[in-house]
Amino acid sequence: MLRSFEHKNAKSVNEAAGVLELGNAALIAGGTDLLGTLKDNILPDYPGTIVNIKTIPGLEYIKEENGTLKIGALTKLADIAASPTVQRKYTALAQAAKAVATPHLRDMGTIGGNIAQLPRCWYFRKSDNRFPCLRKGGTECFAATGENRYHSILGGWKTETSQCTAACPAGTDIPKYLSQIRAGDMDGAAETIMKVNPMPMLTSRVCAHFCQQECNRCQKDEGVQSGATERVVGDYILANADKFYKAPAKETGKTIAIIGAGPAGMSAAFYLRKAGNKVVIYDTKPEAGGMLRYAIPAYRLPKDLVAKFASLLEKMGIEFKLGAKIGDEIKPSDLEKNYDAVLYATGAWKRPVLGFSGEDLAIFGLDFLVEVKNWMDGKVGQEVVVMGGGNVAMDVAVTAKRLGAKKVKLTCLETRDKMPASGEEVARAIEEGIEIDPGWGLSQVVSENGKIVGLEVKRCLSTVDASGRFNPQYDENDKKVLTGENILLATGQGIDLSYLDEKYQIQLNRGRIVTDEDSNETSRPGVFGAGDVVNGPATVIGSVASGHKSANGISRYLGVDYFSYANASNKEYVFFDTEGTKNPIGLKLKELDAAARAVDKEDSMTPELSEGVTEAKRCLNCACYAVNPSDTAPALIALDAKIVTNHRTLAAEELFDVNEPSNTVLGKDEIITEIQIPQPPAGSKSAFTKLALRKSIDFPVVNVAVLVGVEKPRIALNAIAPKPYRSLKAEAVLAGKTIDEATATAAGEAAVADIQPLAATKYKAQIAKTLLKRTLLGTTE
Repeated sequence: MLRSFEHKNAKSVNEAAGVLELGNAALIAGGTDLLGTLKDNILPDYPGTIVNIKTIPGLEYIKEENGTLKIGALTKLADIAASPTVQRKYTALAQAAKAVATPHLRDMGTIGGNIAQLPRCWYFRKSDNRFPCLRKGGTECFAATGENRYHSILGGWKTETSQCTAACPAGTDIPKYLSQIRAGDMDGAAETIMKVNPMPMLTSRVCAHFCQQECNRCQKDEGVQSGATERVVGDYILANADKFYKAPAKETGKTIAIIGAGPAGMSAAFYLRKAGNKVVIYDTKPEAGGMLRYAIPAYRLPKDLVAKFASLLEKMGIEFKLGAKIGDEIKPSDLEKNYDAVLYATGAWKRPVLGFSGEDLAIFGLDFLVEVKNWMDGKVGQEVVVMGGGNVAMDVAVTAKRLGAKKVKLTCLETRDKMPASGEEVARAIEEGIEIDPGWGLSQVVSENGKIVGLEVKRCLSTVDASGRFNPQYDENDKKVLTGENILLATGQGIDLSYLDEKYQIQLNRGRIVTDEDSNETSRPGVFGAGDVVNGPATVIGSVASGHKSANGISRYLGVDYFSYANASNKEYVFFDTEGTKNPIGLKLKELDAAARAVDKEDSMTPELSEGVTEAKRCLNCACYAVNPSDTAPALIALDAKIVTNHRTLAAEELFDVNEPSNTVLGKDEIITEIQIPQPPAGSKSAFTKLALRKSIDFPVVNVAVLVGVEKPRIALNAIAPKPYRSLKAEAVLAGKTIDEATATAAGEAAVADIQPLAATKYKAQIAKTLLKRTLLGTTE
């Protein structure tokens, strides 16, 4: 039922636009679409104000001026259908207007309202917003896997960035590269990933893969295992490295120093070098890779892969200066003098001070991982206690176990469901016999006669306060001792900026380098930051993204071309494999048996390409598959009409888009005021045909409009895709040819040459072919 709203009669277009600009308002003219929308409450937001534009004078007319037909936006469809001028010269539009609904609705409905109406989809139109789909702020198109017999045969159209892509810190266009895998275009898949991530062979092995958690399939079965598919592509890139790691064809003459050879530094180096800059990476360690090389265990990320990636950067012309003593032999001020830009990406390696009794007796977990070779031959002890709940803590615990510890206990502040470690890493730890005892905080290291015997912990009641700030609270009366010979702390890492002397002025905040949000430039012009040194300890892919952002910021600062930080594009039809998506089970990586695992060899194996293709076929490529239902839209496109608004004039073909929830590109305060159609050339003919279930009542199953007898024929179809579809291929078939049975048939075939129907929409292709053929042949009578 209708809810209350404020009603305003606008006296001018500007007045109506002003109300729209304030928000929470909607226009009403004929009301044939809006009233049903409000009555059924199909949208998540109900307008507080309805602006009646029928009271605006001068928007209802049909006239010809200087060879152009001009129709006011408030002109009734019935008047257009009955106009002798429109019937004679602009026949397709007259026929389309007459085909709309019933005579009663045509007497109310306006041409402006007809081309701006909302989508026709029973999920979208279900009362009380029963299905919060993509067009209404949701995350999925229910028609993709549900009843879809009247939906698109040309694919879907994305209204916004897909959930999985939005969840990826780097913005990897996951649906796009999966579609390229399905199509057998591995080079294309590689290039899509490498637009935002130059090291997928590394990230695929260690990434938390937030994308998998946000996959819409997770609501029904198993999400697409994009980590596995990324690994397939990543290893393909390694096997074909010469294609993807090339020296730039042109040099800019600019030089950049990068301090830190970790994921952020190497990511920035890749994009800066691709842009043609000379890049030099400095690092204190003897080998490149940062945390990738020294902190992540080899069973997760083999060291030779990191070395291989670094060597590929060298082949591109990137220079590594390892074992460099930044702040000692190499001063930050000298770097600024010698290079056009400087980037600090030094990571987070510092042991934090936690302030509990016996802290100096405990071992810093990161040091433990870096120096893992020193803990061989049982030196780790029989019983080990690990403190921490993140992925690093899991790495420490599993490594300790594999080094020979008989018993490894892991405890952390968080409850089990709040532990920051990924589910995959927690599962690995449990599988290898790690005892996880969550919900405890540090009290003191327990020792006897100078020898560690355990860790006293106290019950953690909460980790954050009401504002969400980290502020753990404890029950001091609830304590216990976890026995162990070594205590390994994996409770976070600090940032070491000691290489910046006191005279080097740069803005800091809580020990981190402060940077501009868009460019990562610091308070010093030409000096940039990236990764953990800016954001604090985070994920590898987060550091990769930060390095890319810095590279783009540096390129803008230097005035050189660079590779856009954005990846995903919404401006193309997308498809999915209707059979492949029926598979509910995601791809599982093959792993070594638990007994065969060690600290120095990789646990898992890269899937075969065929397995990657099968998994890629599970992707729904989430997009809207509803169709545009306007009858007049294809006629206007065929007649090469222009749409005039209070802000601009645009071709009819440019008006239509797939937005939330609109079918047009109209802005918040933009109102259609007039339709302009050039007079067709002498001897030309136009026509419109529609198939509906009930001829004079229903929305189209398919409709088609044509303009022929001209040098460049125009053909437009609707109700077969989310936007009206102009068939350039069918137009090419007809160009310069006489319309007969053969050419009309060929045009029909060409019109559906690019279709990708859903399971239940294949029949619409035959209808579209037949309808176009009949319409074309009808112009010869």
